[in-house]
Amino acid sequence: MTDKRYTDEPEAIVFEEDEINLDDIAWLDYLVLVIFWVLAFVVFLQFFTRYVLNDSLGWTEEIARFLLIAVTFTGSMLAARKNSHIAVEFFYRWIPRSLRRVAQLVIDLITTAAFAGMTWLCIQLAGRTNQLMVSIEVPKSTVYYYVAACFVGMTLFAAWNTWRHLRDGTSRLIDPDAHEDATLGAD
Repeated sequence: MTDKRYTDEPEAIVFEEDEINLDDIAWLDYLVLVIFWVLAFVVFLQFFTRYVLNDSLGWTEEIARFLLIAVTFTGSMLAARKNSHIAVEFFYRWIPRSLRRVAQLVIDLITTAAFAGMTWLCIQLAGRTNQLMVSIEVPKSTVYYYVAACFVGMTLFAAWNTWRHLRDGTSRLIDPDAHEDATLGAD
């Protein structure tokens, strides 16, 4: 008796492609894309001058570092806009909806206050920084003011998300009813 597993033709694997949805793209997305490609160009220029020409440009390392900071904080603003910063959602699935809304309000208020506090700290830091960048004559405070501007954006987006959650009665979960039957704390 032959084993059928080894004699049949293997089944073809079929991948379903998700439809690409570009409805949520805003001008901020293009800003981070431009900063990213400028960063990629500067890093490539650094690599090319160091390893191909054997005569490295001195400013590329410092500018690449500051561009990486800009990409990071601009991207963080995008995450705040989309309400997709990392969060622990475990308890949302196990508590009743009314407590979910209270928990979401508390989290939204703490997040908004944290972003506002970081804005204030960055502005204070930028105001106290009087140094110039090492490789080019630009104040280092420019970088700190850019980070502060990104925190202002995160604060505004977090406040908007707080308002939206209050207005719509929603929480972080995309579909709060999706796990209601499987949760211990279902209403």
